[in-house]
Amino acid sequence: MAGEISFFELGVGDFEAARTFYGSLFGWTFEPGPTDGGGYAIGTPNVPGGVHGGDAGASPYLFFRVDDMKAALERVHELGGTVDDFDAGSDDVSVARFGRFTLCHDDQGSPFGLHEPPKNT
Repeated sequence: MAGEISFFELGVGDFEAARTFYGSLFGWTFEPGPTDGGGYAIGTPNVPGGVHGGDAGASPYLFFRVDDMKAALERVHELGGTVDDFDAGSDDVSVARFGRFTLCHDDQGSPFGLHEPPKNT
């Protein structure tokens, strides 16, 4: 369903340390992420997530599900929001495994993300 929370991403300074911390705290499982730069896909009981390094002190990124990324981005612009220039690994393998991601800001400047899940989910 469009609009539901479908993915979260944690930006940290050291993704290996985050793996240890959050794995111990919540019992989450981790698999290697989609990019060569490292990071992990996070397995949780409900909403899937990810963690990437080089982003110390970042707030969690929250992504809302959309059925059609192109149409959703057009709507963001129509409503006065902005779309960040952001590449979250848009190669075919990554898109097939994780879907498409885009970071945006609403018409007041508040950040949020859009996520178009892979077609097989």
